[in-house]
Amino acid sequence: MGERVPETMRAAVYRGINDVRVETIPVPKIGPGEVLMKIHTCGICGTDLKKIHSGSHSAPRVFGHEMSGTIAAIGEDVTGFAIGDRVMAYHHIPCGNCYYCRKQTFAQCEEYKKVGCTAGFEPSGGGFAEYIRVMDWIVRGGLVKIPDGIPFEQAAFIEPTNTCYKAIEMLKLQPDETVLVIGQGPIGILLAALARRTGATVLTSDLYPERHAVAAKFGLEHPLDAAGDVVAAAKVATEGRGADVALLAVGGNALIQIAMAAVRPGGRVMLFAATQHGEAPFDPAAVCMDEKTLMGSYSSSLAVNDEVAQLIFDGYANGFDLTQLISHRFSLEQAVEAIELASNPQPGSMKIVIQPGL
Repeated sequence: MGERVPETMRAAVYRGINDVRVETIPVPKIGPGEVLMKIHTCGICGTDLKKIHSGSHSAPRVFGHEMSGTIAAIGEDVTGFAIGDRVMAYHHIPCGNCYYCRKQTFAQCEEYKKVGCTAGFEPSGGGFAEYIRVMDWIVRGGLVKIPDGIPFEQAAFIEPTNTCYKAIEMLKLQPDETVLVIGQGPIGILLAALARRTGATVLTSDLYPERHAVAAKFGLEHPLDAAGDVVAAAKVATEGRGADVALLAVGGNALIQIAMAAVRPGGRVMLFAATQHGEAPFDPAAVCMDEKTLMGSYSSSLAVNDEVAQLIFDGYANGFDLTQLISHRFSLEQAVEAIELASNPQPGSMKIVIQPGL
């Protein structure tokens, strides 16, 4: 038997724009086919921050979706899981049958857009809390057991790694290609490390030497100073052509022009962090006459769930220890401070996680 589940818990509740408060709320009740998960680690994602700062979502909510923990209670009709199992939970799982799923454009599936994990209120992930309710369709298709010996912190990277893996798969990189990854925060390093696994040469651009030092732990050996001429550096590295691919791992529409200029004729530019609506300037002749492709990738892919889980589990002891990306660990009571730091990145800050047990 697991430990007794309390009636109430602590959670970082979003109450409005730039207003997150640590409060006591009820532990969510579960129904048939569902499980209650006790959170060990939840990473703070850029999309969480955008929601908090933009007011794009109604309040109250509990955000957080890069999460791992332990099953604390189990509903009727749940098979394959037991109380005490160590797990991570995806917060989105597509239907698998609609037009978009048949085209493997899973993030556009209406079922996928529904969030299947909640700490209460409108389902929004819920990882910034002590417990979450994992709904039945997530239990069936998006609850992943964590093997013994794999830390919760490593497993919490499964969902963000999936989003990056999906983007790299879309690019169909070849070993003779050169990839420029602009931005070396945790996601930029993940994208660059996955690109390197294809055999491609990877150039990494960032303003901070501290971030390049972390990137070097993943075998990324071609750092570029983002304060310099990144376009010229990409051309020097490629016999004057330009990179085959530029991956934009930070927001900022002005960087799209730099990425477009940095790739060769016939090259590809992948937008990964452009999740805010707006207008961005780029040269349409670069797409038409120079045959450059401007493309995007958003959220995770059901098609690579199993591959990504295996990569995370096998990689922990084999050069893909993602816990090295964690720079700060905060308790749930310190969640507001954690969100503040994540919203204002410093040279030495990388992935910031909340751990209710601290």
